[in-house]
Amino acid sequence: MNPPAHPTQQALRRIGPFETPAIGLGCMNVSWAYGPAVDEAQAEAVLLGALDAGATLIDTAALYGFGRNETLVGRVLAPHRERIVLCSKGGMTGEPVGPGGTLQRVIDGRPASLRRHLEESLKRLRTDRIDLYYLHRWDKAVPIEDSVGELALSVARGDIRSIGLSEVSAATLRRAHKVHPIAALQSEYSPWSREPEIAVLQACAELGTAFVAFSPVGRGALTSRPPDPATLHPNDIRRGMPRFQPEAWAQNLALIGEFSALAARSGRTAAQLALAWVLAQGPHVLAIPGTTRLAHVQENQATLDRPLDADTLAAVDRLLPAGRAVGGRYNAVAQGEVDTERF
Repeated sequence: MNPPAHPTQQALRRIGPFETPAIGLGCMNVSWAYGPAVDEAQAEAVLLGALDAGATLIDTAALYGFGRNETLVGRVLAPHRERIVLCSKGGMTGEPVGPGGTLQRVIDGRPASLRRHLEESLKRLRTDRIDLYYLHRWDKAVPIEDSVGELALSVARGDIRSIGLSEVSAATLRRAHKVHPIAALQSEYSPWSREPEIAVLQACAELGTAFVAFSPVGRGALTSRPPDPATLHPNDIRRGMPRFQPEAWAQNLALIGEFSALAARSGRTAAQLALAWVLAQGPHVLAIPGTTRLAHVQENQATLDRPLDADTLAAVDRLLPAGRAVGGRYNAVAQGEVDTERF
């Protein structure tokens, strides 16, 4: 695979058998999670604009819009398949539940289910192989060895090129890696969500596993226009997240203001500072910010043209040390579904 010529060539990082610019695109936002899906024309502009800007690491999942996001990515990017590192996820999907068969989010890591999820994803993505396929959540009712063992069979068949895990601990990563090399571990990571620093970042470095940071700008908080939780769409998942609740948000907003001021002093936007900080945590770290706006894609990619200096890096750490953000990143139910260490 030959990445396109682009200024971000200087920032290529390895993920499994691939090299790609360190900032890719998380595609979830255009179809799911933060309110209604954007219209098809806007979504297409974001995807194609990201590719033109040099974001060749493209991340989607069966869960996002219960397949709609994969369908969108497949339709728009199939003609450009050889230019991208295509990533998707299974093991957490929309399944018909109850008498009416309404689709609901279900975590299911059984081998037979993972085979079905992958087959469905391949069809929606209009491809014969997925470059990096993640177990979206570890189904704790199924040994991680069984789920990864099934994905290893998919590698042998040629349906996927490499295996990833999402939201797992260092201990689980090590168990999985004994079954098959894990190319990437994906988890939330930003200046105000720093749990991977407990053990995961080090484990990834030791095992040769790329660490892929999702929500690297704090689910929109660490940007020039942080969200107002009171005006979020009723379906916005941030409404159920503790740090976006009124009492916590009032305290967090003061931190965000200081962060934005620090970004301005360094000649960056808040999002660029957050992204630069994430990438400064190690040469094995990549980021997949999501957005619904092409201008934000271009802003994010410009981060790669200016690495973070040591003084600014230290200033961010002083402002937002581990545990400084008020409120957890998930509520109790969602936190119980992940397998990550906590401060």
